[in-house]
Amino acid sequence: MKPSLHSVFSIVARRPRAPATPQPRVRLRQFIDGHMEQILTEWVAFARTLDPGAMSVSQLSDHAEGMLRSIAIDIDESQNEQERYDKSRGHALGDAARSAASVHGKLRHASNFSLLQLSAEFRALRATVLRLWLPLVGEINADTMREVIRFNEAIDQALAESILTWSARADQVRELFLAILGHDLRAPLSTLSLAGELLGREPSAADTAQIGARVRRGSRLMAGMVEDLIGYTRTQLGNGMPMAPATIDVGAVARAAVEDASATHPRTRFETAIQGDLVGTFDSVRLHQLFTNLLVNAGQHGAEGQPVTLHVEGDADSVTVQVRNRGPAIPQESWESIFQPLVQLSAEESDGRDVNRTSLGLGLFVAREIAVLHGGSIAVRSDEAEGTVFTARLPRSAAVQAGVH
Repeated sequence: MKPSLHSVFSIVARRPRAPATPQPRVRLRQFIDGHMEQILTEWVAFARTLDPGAMSVSQLSDHAEGMLRSIAIDIDESQNEQERYDKSRGHALGDAARSAASVHGKLRHASNFSLLQLSAEFRALRATVLRLWLPLVGEINADTMREVIRFNEAIDQALAESILTWSARADQVRELFLAILGHDLRAPLSTLSLAGELLGREPSAADTAQIGARVRRGSRLMAGMVEDLIGYTRTQLGNGMPMAPATIDVGAVARAAVEDASATHPRTRFETAIQGDLVGTFDSVRLHQLFTNLLVNAGQHGAEGQPVTLHVEGDADSVTVQVRNRGPAIPQESWESIFQPLVQLSAEESDGRDVNRTSLGLGLFVAREIAVLHGGSIAVRSDEAEGTVFTARLPRSAAVQAGVH
């Protein structure tokens, strides 16, 4: 007798089911190694939101992969209570100068990242890894918690190493900057002191005129340094430079800047070509600072006997400013970095053409900030054949809407 269909279903239903094959738990170290590209993509995307300049993908990711692999290895390494205590107190940095995290901190300082931005990168990295890994874990057990704790310890150690080298680099730059500031102020102050002594000796009218020229030159030099320092400090504090847009003649501002640059570099010949509609809404004080910084920089680095040329042209949409000098070409890899503050601190010594040349490395930084405040930009190109040309574009439409701080 054949069993009925109902009885067959009853037998199958009563038959014990084979237990489901448990899926192996995804360990955090394996996840990091296997999802490195995905994690790095998110790292770069977040770093780009913090990027103070136009950095490439390789610059944004720099030592991220090395840091992640070190963190992954650290998760599974044995650790006793003393080692755990030392790490929690920040005393387990080891050879911080050689780790990927420490090099990352140094490079981020060179890229003008703030300490807050550097810390934000590690906070985002921590959140990204845990957000992507935890859904793959399944049950949260003691092993999972141990891996999370070890991961957080490793992230904190990498952050500490980065902060250590970032801070060391910041201290070094600040000390060098102050030393050079004192050195560069000494020359114009000596000129003023000498002028005072000469005036006390009842000089002739011709001598008095020459002394007056020296005093004006030294005063302009120090005033320019102070203006650059104030502009740099305002931007670093997040306050921005004060702006007062008004209807002005950019040509008149350019001519006044040439006079100041000529007084600072009397041995340099400045040639001008000013044309087109140059009446618009801009901040005259800031534009004068922009023009002067570009011209003084060109006079400082130009070849002896070669002129510095200023070309200003206005059209319906914008005012374009070009400053050209002949001199050693700037390597293309440095075209962006020269606009960073303090990057010229290691500049070569004066070649004797101008004993009052400065090397604070703030002039181009301030010039770019002023252009950006006007909704514009500054770029440079440089080669041996054409010389070095700085081009600033100031759109008319954005000038009225420039930020007023």
